[in-house]
Amino acid sequence: MRIGIVTGSGTYALPGFEGEPQDVLTRFGSARVSAGRFGGADVLHISRHGDGHARLSSAVTHQANISALRELGADAILAVTVCGAADPSVELGSLIVFDDLHFLANRLPDGSLCTLHTEPGMPGRGHWIFDGPFAPALRTALLDAAREAGHPARDGGCYGHVDGPRFNTRTEIRMLANAGVTAVSQTAGPETVLAGEAEIPYALLGYATDYANGVKPDEPTPVEELVRLVGESTGTFARVLAAAVPRVAQADLEPVGTHFRFD
Repeated sequence: MRIGIVTGSGTYALPGFEGEPQDVLTRFGSARVSAGRFGGADVLHISRHGDGHARLSSAVTHQANISALRELGADAILAVTVCGAADPSVELGSLIVFDDLHFLANRLPDGSLCTLHTEPGMPGRGHWIFDGPFAPALRTALLDAAREAGHPARDGGCYGHVDGPRFNTRTEIRMLANAGVTAVSQTAGPETVLAGEAEIPYALLGYATDYANGVKPDEPTPVEELVRLVGESTGTFARVLAAAVPRVAQADLEPVGTHFRFD
């Protein structure tokens, strides 16, 4: 089994990961993937933003990343993201294993539709149909791993994808919170959809680094605290992922949902 791991802001390399980077050419362009061992399993690691955060959220190559993981034989994807809490009950520095998605725009950073089915008549084209967008077996692995790592995670929450690189207004966050969004960030919406279309089980672990605009109007999160928590997230993510990978390797995995295809 090969397990894909996708990391974001603050986690540009996985502590304890032994692997060699390679550029994988896909029909959506090139993706930088490091293949090696982590947590006792074969792992394919992608840093969304690259070394030094070279790519802002508006420049992340989601289609290439997911296509590269599929071409390299990823059987599952564990993704992590730092995020802003839209729910005031979320404690900063806490983890969330999401179980739902708010991504109405369904657009990539360049404004094009978020899909792998980009050409008329493409083999495999169709509609991804699901109840929940995240793989239950992977969610369980992350929840159990978080407990083992001594950093228990909230079981469930709605991930809200927002377009960057700017942060959101109070009105925008209030609208998302009213829709049931638990926390927001700027990259995992397209990943979730594309992994679903690629039939690769996918789960998302969030780490709350700040309260989104207006959530705590009397005590907005200082930027210095956000930066500190982004730094703290690296070690937490690494410990949880290291404990999750062996569980995933033993899990009974199935693609999420089904596909209504036209060929």
